[in-house]
Amino acid sequence: MSTTTPMSRPHLNTELPRVSTGEKLDETKAERSIRRRHFRGRLDYKYSPYLYISPFFILFGLVGLFPLVYTFVVSINDWDLLGGAGEWVGLANYKAELTSPLFWNSLFNTFSIFLLSSIPQLVIATFIAAMLDQNLRAKTFWRMSVLVPYVVTPVAVTLIFSSAFDEKYGLINNLLGALNIDPVAWKTSVFPSHMAIATMVNWRWTGYNALILLAAMQAVPRELHESAAIDGAGMIRRFFSITLPSIRPTMIFVIITATIGGLQIFTEPKLFNPSSSVPGGPDRQYQTTVLYLWDLAFNRGDFGRASAVAWMLFLIIIVIGLINFLVSGSIASSSEKKKGRGTSKVTTKRAGRNAPQARIQSPAGSMKGSSTDE
Repeated sequence: MSTTTPMSRPHLNTELPRVSTGEKLDETKAERSIRRRHFRGRLDYKYSPYLYISPFFILFGLVGLFPLVYTFVVSINDWDLLGGAGEWVGLANYKAELTSPLFWNSLFNTFSIFLLSSIPQLVIATFIAAMLDQNLRAKTFWRMSVLVPYVVTPVAVTLIFSSAFDEKYGLINNLLGALNIDPVAWKTSVFPSHMAIATMVNWRWTGYNALILLAAMQAVPRELHESAAIDGAGMIRRFFSITLPSIRPTMIFVIITATIGGLQIFTEPKLFNPSSSVPGGPDRQYQTTVLYLWDLAFNRGDFGRASAVAWMLFLIIIVIGLINFLVSGSIASSSEKKKGRGTSKVTTKRAGRNAPQARIQSPAGSMKGSSTDE
């Protein structure tokens, strides 16, 4: 018998391929580069927004925050214009100004001019914005013409109005004389001088505020006005019920900016009467707080008291701004409550109207059911 030899099977290589040290180094370098990219991506995602907004805060710190802190430091020292820093006096400058009649006179003049300018300014600006929001011909022309007074420099505006309100040869007194009205002492009396300065402020800033309010009015959906018009609401009712509640945030912004600008008025009273040696009139009848601050710093050379006045005015502006914000917020919440009550009343009325219809339809439905059963 012949013997058969089994076929020789091929030998399987079970060993893993060997990796050289160079390949291992390449893999570690690739992993490190991937980790670095992920780390940089996470850093970019977390910290790049802060880097983008950092220029604003840097400029604010240099131009806004540092002068504010430095002014407070000056206010608690006996600081002279020529001599520089003196001895530390604490709150003596604040006490001296709070007991000074000139400070309270400037504060009264500031608030008087502010009220005479801001309230009519906002009312007229709202009316102009409502008119420009209508379908008028040459809309661009009217909007640009409203903005022209804002483009004119305040110095030119003040000089023009100063000559117009001149007591002897001014245009306003000449017009009053033509109407057999006695001339008004625009530059020597208290209330007429406040009216004249408020007129300058209103002429310059009304158009600017009107365009801001116009932009807010154009953002109100037209469907609200159309549905209100279909329901029978007139133009005035739509304005007070739809337009004004819709532009409330913009109105708050305009009120706050007008408050800040009105309490910091300087150019108009400074140049209103250039012939007067005393800034703010012969009897300081229209000397505002900022003008009084300037007089303390540069005419009297008392930087310490001037810095104290600046800080007190800063605190007054913050308090008035907070009051405006709280009052506007309370008005907004009360109006929302009224809206909620009105919607609940409407839903109850609709439910009351739909109830008889349901009662009328129910017997028909029962008859249909009985007929199908039969």
